[in-house]
Amino acid sequence: MVGFIKDHLALFQDKKISLIATGTTGSHVERAGLNVERMLSGPYGGDAQIASRLVEGQVDMVIFFRDPLGKHPHEVDVNMLMRLCDVHNIPLATNEAAAARLVKTI
Repeated sequence: MVGFIKDHLALFQDKKISLIATGTTGSHVERAGLNVERMLSGPYGGDAQIASRLVEGQVDMVIFFRDPLGKHPHEVDVNMLMRLCDVHNIPLATNEAAAARLVKTI
């Protein structure tokens, strides 16, 4: 995620974009030089916090990189977030190629 942010840093800095992220990811994004609202860490409910914002209409797109070959300790929350993106018709990118296409629409 940090590599992607750095590759698109100018875009994120130039636009009026409010970023929210789970705790650990958010700390990495902050170190990359962007302001981000940090939720709890994913296993402690951060994914669910972001999902609640999504349901309230406060999220325009979700970029959630994940290792498709690895198990997440909070897989249920990750699946819930992705499912809610579908339910609420929110664009979702789970890999760098899809995210690159999405951010070009900003």
